[in-house]
Amino acid sequence: MAEYPFPPELVERVIQRRGRLHCFDDFEPRRTALLVVDMQTGFLKPEWPTSLASAREIVPTINRLARALREAGGQVVWLISTYGPDPADRWPLLFDQLMGAEAGGFFRRVLSEGHEGHGIWPALERLPGEPVVAKNRFGGFSGSGGRLEAVLRARGIDTLLVVGTVTNVCCESTAREAAFANFRTVMVSDANAGRSEQDNLVTFSTFIRAFGDVLSSEAVLARLEALARGARAAARG
Repeated sequence: MAEYPFPPELVERVIQRRGRLHCFDDFEPRRTALLVVDMQTGFLKPEWPTSLASAREIVPTINRLARALREAGGQVVWLISTYGPDPADRWPLLFDQLMGAEAGGFFRRVLSEGHEGHGIWPALERLPGEPVVAKNRFGGFSGSGGRLEAVLRARGIDTLLVVGTVTNVCCESTAREAAFANFRTVMVSDANAGRSEQDNLVTFSTFIRAFGDVLSSEAVLARLEALARGARAAARG
């Protein structure tokens, strides 16, 4: 089964610390949510300067994970960036100072409610009734004012599989906050889209060392299938 290509010295350091590379041996599907971060048209439409080709490439993988987790009894939760039109969502530090007027104006506009860019990318298989939680900061927990955590707790979720874009910005911020809130958190390596492989490596290396786990979609799907086989065998007696 494919492992993310961590540097050997990192793998050795993690194993020395906790005795194994992966900290979560398994997870209960009914207490697990696939948390899809910012897979919005604003980040995926090819002709827009905010888009990432890598985000479009992970769409089939996210759909496969979502189907498998639903079939196993888990949940899918959608997290979306919302930076307007409500003035409280506008985040002036980011858009007016850190990004600059032109880039910040475009970014804010396409990720404001009512704009085409704000919507979930149409090729993603969101089912009716699946929660969509808006956030106005990079991190989904702080940025949603507690709504994301409330949605997860109400559904009995204790484990999160984090996928989406951008790996080292909103995905990493949200995954770290999830760990702070005591959720068992896994970043799915080939279902997170960054602007470079180096950015992905830095994020995943830090995360597996100090915050949670990093698994490939193949590993997640294999675990779900193994759990399903066990459940079927138990049902047969």
